[in-house]
Amino acid sequence: MNAIIRRRPVDLSSGRFTSSTPEILQRVLLGRGVASEDALDHQLSRLHSPASMRGVDAAVNLLVDAIRNQQKILIVGDFDADGATSSTLSVLALGALGAGPVDFLVPNRFEFGYGLTPEIVEVAGEYNPALLITVDNGISSIDGVAAARAAGLKVIVTDHHLPGSELPEADAIVNPNQPDCDFPSKNLAGVGVIFYLLSRLKSVLQGQGWFEEAGIPVPNMAEYLDLVALGTVADLVPLDQNNRVLVHQGIARIRAGRCRPGIQALMDVAGRDRARLSTTDIGFILGPRINAAGRLDDIGTGIRCLLTRDPEEARELAAELDGLNRDRKAIEAGMQREAMAALEKLQLAEESLPWSLCLYDGAWHQGVVGILASRIKEKFHRPVIAFADGDNNLIKGSARSIPGLHIRDALSDVAAAHPELISKFGGHAMAAGLSLPAEKLPAFTDAFESAVRKRLTESQLQAVIDSDGELAPEEFSMETAALLRACAPWGQAFPEPTFDGEFLLLQQRIVGEKHLKMVVAPVADPQRALDAIAFNVDTELWPAQVDRVRLAFKLDINEFRGRQSLQLMVSHLLPSE
Repeated sequence: MNAIIRRRPVDLSSGRFTSSTPEILQRVLLGRGVASEDALDHQLSRLHSPASMRGVDAAVNLLVDAIRNQQKILIVGDFDADGATSSTLSVLALGALGAGPVDFLVPNRFEFGYGLTPEIVEVAGEYNPALLITVDNGISSIDGVAAARAAGLKVIVTDHHLPGSELPEADAIVNPNQPDCDFPSKNLAGVGVIFYLLSRLKSVLQGQGWFEEAGIPVPNMAEYLDLVALGTVADLVPLDQNNRVLVHQGIARIRAGRCRPGIQALMDVAGRDRARLSTTDIGFILGPRINAAGRLDDIGTGIRCLLTRDPEEARELAAELDGLNRDRKAIEAGMQREAMAALEKLQLAEESLPWSLCLYDGAWHQGVVGILASRIKEKFHRPVIAFADGDNNLIKGSARSIPGLHIRDALSDVAAAHPELISKFGGHAMAAGLSLPAEKLPAFTDAFESAVRKRLTESQLQAVIDSDGELAPEEFSMETAALLRACAPWGQAFPEPTFDGEFLLLQQRIVGEKHLKMVVAPVADPQRALDAIAFNVDTELWPAQVDRVRLAFKLDINEFRGRQSLQLMVSHLLPSE
């Protein structure tokens, strides 16, 4: 589907920048709702205090009691990268804080499904814990929390997902999105929530003199920020300033070589340079390798990779994760071909597409339908739910949304209007999961389409590329690229700067089977030849017999054999009219 390029409206007079701030940087920051250089201050002192987080002190009191009495603690996590980093951080930090035995349990998605269910509480009982802590889940686990407490366990729920109308009756709940929580940032990932809780715990224990009493060193919680950065970026939560501080600090530790052996091993197996690690590397290289374990097998492999202190074991586990990721890619490619073939059979023209797409194949892999939904959403710019077979005649769906549609709220609309259709659902604004009886799928598809049409306008079905405008000829420089790179981390809701403009197309050729390598020059400066590359182009359309193109692109510094050069990373190209 073709996208339109829309330039961000910016009023330079509304900023509070110093005179030394380049205009291009003012433009970029104002386009993201940032009005001063303060937002680029990524010191840890800029983090919000955990004091305003509802439930944090109740949770700390439970943890202090468990640590002082050396009670066994069990972490119940989720089977994605956020859950894996949350579980790893919990085990490591609690151990450093002087806790007794700490273990982790993550439900296998194919046997138990998501979250703290009564069934997983039965399994948890085999570990004989006194205290159970959920990480990256639990806010919707009404029955599971009740079962745990009935079994005599204390329960702390830490989560970041949106709560439903009913909260679990846990001993403590720490979630910035729960009602009456005054914590300013609602965008923490699950790993951010548990980091905040354990940081608060460390301060309280230190104030009580626990570390001198126990004869152990006071841990530095910043040592776990590599895990926080990895989980935060991989979970695609919005990078508000608080999250940018966490991610910036975590990436700085990784680049300096002060990271877990497992993170280093994942970079090595992917051929990535630690010193140049970016949020893009985390989101597209590291995160998917950890997620592959949860999608195809057992996320425990990913957690063990992050937990180990042995570099050799880390390399072996990273290689295993890399192999799982290759398998995931192959499965995903097959599913994508099948989905596209099914859509082609409908012979729907672009203008007659429904406003939402619900796809189902009984042979699809349950752990990969979320990625499939993302791919189809990107192609058609529609909210998409991809379903695979589950258990007990239920099918499990993974939903992905487009800007303007809160997908969990749309599912809530369906559940309210048709309570018989959905067995279970939950999630975020842009992603959600659900289960429903297989025979209900046609009725659900109609109800979901109706809910989407009530929440979207037709104009929102048009894909949009937000641009920071044109660059002046002199701004095509290594200095500009370095200036923008220094303002990282870029990511969800704080996107890397994208520019657009008209260019002369001087050279073009396909490399790597489907990537278009170009040499272009700004129309306003025909003598300024620039390297450019567009990935995954339609090779039936490109190379094209045109001499002028409209590009949307990012400025990049390409490094090859020790030489640096400016390169345009093209996200959208069209022949100029």
